[in-house]
Amino acid sequence: MASDNELHVWVDQDLCTGDGLCAQYAPEVFEFDVDGLAYVKNDAGELQLATGATVPVPVHLRLDVLDAIKDCPGECIHLRRADGDATPLAEDDREALRAEIAA
Repeated sequence: MASDNELHVWVDQDLCTGDGLCAQYAPEVFEFDVDGLAYVKNDAGELQLATGATVPVPVHLRLDVLDAIKDCPGECIHLRRADGDATPLAEDDREALRAEIAA
């Protein structure tokens, strides 16, 4: 997977534990609403409250988002290729992407 392919991220609120790690890793992408659950934010900083709402991951925040996914205790953050289907990237694919970005 080329690192210049656009990636989209979303949070499954049904799995969210409200731990807050995602907002610590990437506050430009994740924020908590009054319900105590994490949501993604668009590039204007607006929370996307619709179920399954996705936002593009800014290139400079990809490692932060990958770290948030890896450390999320609820395993509720999902990443997919914008040009692919809606299937989230598997852990192996995320690790390969991390290695590619870090190279």
